[in-house]
Amino acid sequence: MALAASPSLRPGEKLRIVVDEEPTLTGDYQIDPSGYLSMPVVGIKKAAGMTPTSLQEALVSALKAKSFKKPGVTVSVLQFVPFYILGEVQKPGAYDYVAGLNALSAIAIAGGQTFRADQSEIYIQHVGQDAMRSYELTWPIPIFPGDVIEVPRRTI
Repeated sequence: MALAASPSLRPGEKLRIVVDEEPTLTGDYQIDPSGYLSMPVVGIKKAAGMTPTSLQEALVSALKAKSFKKPGVTVSVLQFVPFYILGEVQKPGAYDYVAGLNALSAIAIAGGQTFRADQSEIYIQHVGQDAMRSYELTWPIPIFPGDVIEVPRRTI
């Protein structure tokens, strides 16, 4: 089974945008609920669905169009949307995403499995998928911002 691709920017995420030698443009910006980023000089740009690198390139182009000679722009994500974990874990709920997260570490963040948990499989719905999919718990399944994980109850 194919695993999810690298995450793209999503509404609600907070970005740090650094414009070299332009401290008035450097700052923290949030992608609004409709997926747009509003920035001085640049205006409003679609950001959701882009990678930080592609947004960086779009901002460089926008600044060049505003007569900036060689704008240097760096985009990094300060805060991702959370991931969600349900079912047979000690503390189900929403948790802050951290880079490199996998299913086992997500379960650990939620306090571990309950005694009723299935020890062999979990269900995950990656962003963009229309339904939960079953995975063996032994796989190092990457988790991305906005993913939903369900630890099912074991069957006897």
